[in-house]
Amino acid sequence: MAHQYRSTGEKVFDMFNYAFLAVFGLVAILPFIFVISGSFATDAEITKRAVFLIPTTFSLDAYKFIFSTDTIVRSIGVSIYVTVVGTIVNLFFTVTMAYPMARRNLMGRNTILNLVIFTMLFGGGMIPTYLVIRELHLLDTLNSLILPGAISAFNLIIVKNFFQELPPGLEEAAKIDGCNELGLLWRIVLPLSKPVLATFTLFYAVGHWNNFFSALLYINDPIKWPLQVMLRQIVMLSQSAGDISSMDPSFVQPPEQSIKMAVIVVGTIPILCVYPFLQKHFAKGVLLGSIKG
Repeated sequence: MAHQYRSTGEKVFDMFNYAFLAVFGLVAILPFIFVISGSFATDAEITKRAVFLIPTTFSLDAYKFIFSTDTIVRSIGVSIYVTVVGTIVNLFFTVTMAYPMARRNLMGRNTILNLVIFTMLFGGGMIPTYLVIRELHLLDTLNSLILPGAISAFNLIIVKNFFQELPPGLEEAAKIDGCNELGLLWRIVLPLSKPVLATFTLFYAVGHWNNFFSALLYINDPIKWPLQVMLRQIVMLSQSAGDISSMDPSFVQPPEQSIKMAVIVVGTIPILCVYPFLQKHFAKGVLLGSIKG
């Protein structure tokens, strides 16, 4: 391959781009480094130093306070269960509804699509949703965090569009070989849909992991609290402990500021570990399903 000639202006422009992106990336990652460092620092250092990347005094007090009981471990288990089961439920219903909706000859297809789009614009609201969940006897169950959002209308439309872009010749060839609709979906469509499935696996998983408000509304039993709600309780406990220490000098004050940063780390790191495995499919999956309507 012949070497492509690049002018001086192009080289300068590329150097400027690299420098700009490097500075932008550094500015974006510095707050995360500060939060992680602050979680290992003392409250005195956080108060004294506005920004630092390496703590002067290394301390595990914040993490000792967070993991002082088995409640945080239990809540992590609850969040993992809701995230894994909820994501599987989301993908199952999204795929099984998007696949027939991708057939243009489906009877009533446009009406169903209009109803799906309607749900994106209008919703019943918090109180009607709560009443429905109560009447279905889902209160204080983990199913209340999974079933109400079993399908995302936006994700459904993107997956439907992706299925529509698959070559129709594949379907015809599979049917000639004696493949039925279920076999066509399982053996042909899903293997070709790995980018879009990986993308929405990440979308659904992050949504379940970060779900906070639904648990506050529907879960009253502390044993069933997911991680996000439990971390909120820990932050509130650390703040109230400050009032106790002001009245009782013998009470050991937990590190309030570093606890807040440790809570961010504990709540963020697990879901960040999923990104490297799905990142290569992320942009490709969204773009593939957003070309045609």
